Amino acid sequence: MELFTIDNISGTPIGLVTGSTIKTKDIVKDIGAGLKGLVGGKLGSYEKLMEEARSEAIEKMISQAEALGANAIVGVRFESTEVAAGAAEILAYGTAVKR
Repeated sequence: MELFTIDNISGTPIGLVTGSTIKTKDIVKDIGAGLKGLVGGKLGSYEKLMEEARSEAIEKMISQAEALGANAIVGVRFESTEVAAGAAEILAYGTAVKR
């Protein structure tokens, strides 16, 4: 599956595809991040959590596009929303295209 952030490529648009996941913070990681916040520095545990969430959302979006017969997705975007204290949704979306 080809993914593009551009809005147009040659091919026939099939429809909107999305993939989303919700991740929560681990209490141990949260305490470690809080301590790191006091002294400054990179929050590696959160960075890894967000990378995993983006990957899951992309995989779900690709599965949806493949089910529609697409072989590319254009206009790929991400959104993040806090859905509860310590929980965030990552949404990946774009337009499925048959090239």
